Parts: sequence; structure tokens; C-alpha cells
Amino acid sequence: MPFAITIVPIMPLRAEPSHRSEMVSQALFGECVETEPLINEGWIKVRMQYDGYEGWVTAAHLETITLEEFNAPFTHIANQWAARLSVNDQPMYIPYGCMLKLDNPVWGNVKVVPESGIEIYKQPRSPKTAWNTIAHSFLNTGYLWGGKSVFGIDCSGFTQSVYKILGIPLLRDAYQQATQGELVALIQEAKGGDLAFFDNEAGKITHVGIMLNDQQIIHSSGKVRIDPIDHQGIVNADTGLRTHNLRLIRRLF
Repeated sequence: MPFAITIVPIMPLRAEPSHRSEMVSQALFGECVETEPLINEGWIKVRMQYDGYEGWVTAAHLETITLEEFNAPFTHIANQWAARLSVNDQPMYIPYGCMLKLDNPVWGNVKVVPESGIEIYKQPRSPKTAWNTIAHSFLNTGYLWGGKSVFGIDCSGFTQSVYKILGIPLLRDAYQQATQGELVALIQEAKGGDLAFFDNEAGKITHVGIMLNDQQIIHSSGKVRIDPIDHQGIVNADTGLRTHNLRLIRRLF
């Protein structure tokens, strides 16, 4: 099974082949993976097509597809928090932002029929205007380590998901995303949609968010929230405490 597609709303990727293992990321319905010849009692090692992330998944969450289907472009997107479709004549709800390849609605033995909240995907003509609405769609989503959906998301999962809908690929983790785009020298020069990165006491980048302007940021910390930011970092709008130390800002559009 060298190529496969996710056929459940949210598929956890785990560090080891066990439900008790750390969830390192997720794959949403319709995301493709390459499978490796490592199988362990119903678990299979995979590599994400989109960002190359690797992990163990439950084999039952996947359906085998061809190389042609694997390489097919996205054609549809879920535009509601819980969009509805039919999978083998049974109802399924998938989260906002799921990107689907439905030029051929039959994936192996799985037939997919969109019903509501799913539209034809057209990459936004101008990320400079579209990013704001997309980012705000995730507001108040709870923080979840490894999460990538509106039902639980981590900081880099949030930024990656917003940029994916914009048609701009980001890597999975904050420290990886910090290598992309162009450096913005001063926070006063930051524009809406820029990515801001934050480090810990050891100097490792551990957090990322999206600048709304040069004074506010939207990010996943406890939940997806909006907080003030200055040249030192983020201040929690509720407590007034500084929570993250600014390291750098990068621009991708």
C-alpha cells in the first residue's frame, strides 16, 4: 500500500504504533500519505504528502489509491465547521478546511459524495485580503498538541492550516516554518499575515502566530486568541502577563 488517502474526519499521527503514544500531528479527511513497509498490529508508518511529516496511523483510517490519484490536485474544500458528505452511502461530517480531490469521487473502495458545506476550491486570488477571514474562522478553537483542525489545534497547525487554504505551503513545526519566507527586520514593519516566531530560554523556537498588524497577533495558546504584541513579545490580553518572547518575523506574501 504505497499510496493512501485519509477516510476518517481526523486521523491522528502518533510517535509510536500505540493509541497511548504521543500524537505528533493529524491528517484530515482527504489528505494523502505515502506508506512505508512498517506494519505493527494494525498500525502503519506513513509520510504526509503535504509536509513530509511522519508518524504511525491506524491502517483502518486509510484507503489505498493510485499514484495518479495521489498526485491529483485539490478540487473542493469544506467551508463550514462541520461539512457533510456521504461516504459509501453513509453520512460523515468533516472539519472546516478539509481539502478534497473529487475529480474522481471513488477512492479505491470508497465513494465520496459532497452534500453540504463543501464548495469547489479556488485558490484565493489575493492572500493579502483572504488570510484575515480564514484566520478568524479558527477563533476560540481549543489548543491541542499535534492538532490541525477547528476542533483542536496547536500553534503551527493553526498557521499551516490558514496558509494551506491560501495555497501557500508551510512546513509542520514552528521551528521549520521559521526557515521560510523573508525576514522582517522590525516589528513596526510587520503587516497583517506575517508570521511571528517565539523562542524559549534555550533559544529554541517553540511558538508561532499570525500578525494582525504591528500591535496584535492571532495565535493558538490555550485557544486560538488575539493578544497584543510588542518588540519583546506577546502579552496575554486577559491577564496582562507576558507569555512569549519574540524572536523573529517572516513574510510569505
